[in-house]
Amino acid sequence: MNIIKLSAINSTNDYLKELLATRYVENFTVVTAENQTGGRGQMGTAWAVEPGKNLTFSLLVKDLLPNVNTIFSLNAGVAVGISKALVSTGIPGIIIKWPNDILAGNKKVGGILIENSIKSDGEIFSVIGIGVNVNQQNFEGLPKASSLALFTGREIDKEELLVAILEEIKRAVSRLINKDEKGIWDDYHSLLYKKGLPMPFEKAGKTFMGIIESVTPNGSLRVRLEDETVSEYGIKEVQLLY
Repeated sequence: MNIIKLSAINSTNDYLKELLATRYVENFTVVTAENQTGGRGQMGTAWAVEPGKNLTFSLLVKDLLPNVNTIFSLNAGVAVGISKALVSTGIPGIIIKWPNDILAGNKKVGGILIENSIKSDGEIFSVIGIGVNVNQQNFEGLPKASSLALFTGREIDKEELLVAILEEIKRAVSRLINKDEKGIWDDYHSLLYKKGLPMPFEKAGKTFMGIIESVTPNGSLRVRLEDETVSEYGIKEVQLLY
């Protein structure tokens, strides 16, 4: 596995995509940065980090997904892989908040942004951007954010955690190659935040109650409403109030 370590960069995803545009890049190449100044989350939201305290990196997966229908299964597999890695390094209470936030308790400690491109020959390139709040202590103005160190009360070895996450993601990709999508989704749903519990949602400024039933293979959230009907919502179409 080729790991490119940078001190500072605007975005590890953008850096990796620029490499892909100009040269051959081997599968599972990783770009890490101690300081990422222009990190992004879902739908372009900002991902701000304190330099040197956290994990910010991108990973290339190319020509391994069986077809385009497995693209969101890769999202699910990555989320499950990160969760397993955190648990294996002694972090309790890890859950996945749809679509791909990683929570420790009720606080966000990690996020995923996967950018896919499909070549004319059908080859799928996925640049997987991952941010994990590891040893940062200050989250002023971010009441829903925290770090692994704050959650556990101890400093976490970033390099050890990076290795654990990369190994779990490789296992998730292997499961996809071997057509174990069901197993990945079973794991994802077992970790899904508030699954089966009544909770408030907001859509277009209006609040309603519902129960999360599942996430579909295309990434939509299935919610059972108070009138017992089931609706599906796309990413950013509905907000979970927690």
